[in-house]
Amino acid sequence: MSSPPSASRLIRIALGLGIALLTLLILWVLLSLTDQILSVWQGLERLPAWVFWFYGLALLGVLAAGGYALWRLLRSRRPGPATREPPLDREALERRLEEDAAAGMDIAAVRRELALLQQRKAAGRIHVSFFGEISSGKSSLIKALLPEAVLETSAVGGTTREIAAYAWHSPSSDELILTDMPGTNEVGQGLDDMARAEALRSHLVVYVCDGDLSRTQYQELQALRELGKPLIVALNKTDRYRREELDLLQDRLSERLAEGVSPDAGQGQGRRRRGARRRVDLVAVQAGGRREVLVVGPDGMERTEVRDLSPRVDDLREALQRHLDEDPAVLEKLCDTSVFVLVARRLDEAERAHRTQRAQELTVSYSRKAMIGAMAAVAPGSDLIIQGYLGVSLVKELSALYQVPVREMDTDLLLELARKRVARHATIILAVAGNALKAFPGVGTLVGGLAQAVAYGMIFEALGKAVAQSLESRGALRPAQAAQVFEESLSENLEARARRFARLALEVARADRPGLEKKPGA
Repeated sequence: MSSPPSASRLIRIALGLGIALLTLLILWVLLSLTDQILSVWQGLERLPAWVFWFYGLALLGVLAAGGYALWRLLRSRRPGPATREPPLDREALERRLEEDAAAGMDIAAVRRELALLQQRKAAGRIHVSFFGEISSGKSSLIKALLPEAVLETSAVGGTTREIAAYAWHSPSSDELILTDMPGTNEVGQGLDDMARAEALRSHLVVYVCDGDLSRTQYQELQALRELGKPLIVALNKTDRYRREELDLLQDRLSERLAEGVSPDAGQGQGRRRRGARRRVDLVAVQAGGRREVLVVGPDGMERTEVRDLSPRVDDLREALQRHLDEDPAVLEKLCDTSVFVLVARRLDEAERAHRTQRAQELTVSYSRKAMIGAMAAVAPGSDLIIQGYLGVSLVKELSALYQVPVREMDTDLLLELARKRVARHATIILAVAGNALKAFPGVGTLVGGLAQAVAYGMIFEALGKAVAQSLESRGALRPAQAAQVFEESLSENLEARARRFARLALEVARADRPGLEKKPGA
């Protein structure tokens, strides 16, 4: 009995049948097209010559247009350069400062940053920031560069807690300010705002390590590289390694530092590839200090001695001087640009804080107006007209605050979605509002009307929060997402919000009706 065909043979048979059918189909299509073309050709030959040529030109035009459209659709597009924001300069920042000051924003911190930049430029000194983990030897390294400086160091846990700055004159008489930053692992993971800001203000950055880079150190170093500043990595405490070990360690560090750097990096600003990281210099140093050594005496006895280690920082001095000599104007421009970026970032933060505060104020204002409208409505349904007008006005003012154009249809859709969600929660909201008002004695028969006012206050608070969040996070009003946020906000902390709006409703009612007595305990 013959064995059944294998799976591979069945697949080959199926492929063969498929190819045969496809060949027959292609032949049939070609024969059909040939028959159609011949029929059209014979028909055209019986027509006048001008019709023949007009038809032919029209046919060629259609084929050319179709071919061009297909080529545009299928041709490979090379990704163009990313759209970059216009370069920042002092004039542009000053204009933003004037606009933000006119809007009532607090920009004192931003102006202090620009004043500090001007002060440093006037002094004409180069600022160098030293970064590294606790006990990596930053303070000792600066002390080796500046023997006259008094810096406290400790072998256990590190002692540098605040930013300290020291002046140093390079061999070519350049005046430098060396800034000793707190240990990066002393203030938490990564660079904090203070460290990042000081790195941006500096002309040069030195990162001190005492061995191969840990994952955290590598991330910190990458964050410093992303700032675009000339960077020197100083491998400290090299006395702990033998010559072969030190060579292997330097090779390992060089490989890791070369990641993401173009081959021509470091050969001039104009030749540096777009988007490539800057070259990082690696130097081996020894900051000095003291070390215990085991000594064997003439009598063969072993004893421990504490010996002073001579600092070896010449390579670091040369690296600093090389950066100063390459192009001082580029260093100054990099520093200015970085500070402008820092100022622009702080302006953005100030603007966000201002918008958030102003959005809250608008929401509170419209919530109060909605409560007044609810209590003032006398005709059935008139409160819906009043609240609809207020809802549209709230969206318009928030969109103007965030400088985001909002279409009328999106506003109408959001309010319609909000109404549907309010309808699902109306009974609960009114019940909670009524319970909150019962905590205030002396309200009497006004509980019903005030409960409606409290409910509208809660609704408008949720609406303002939803619209502001959509405009802030998405840069546009997305009705569906905003309606979802509205419903979630409407259900949050119902009782606490109801009590807050109940007090506000009573204040509004007493202002409108002086005869309403304020009972004890109200």
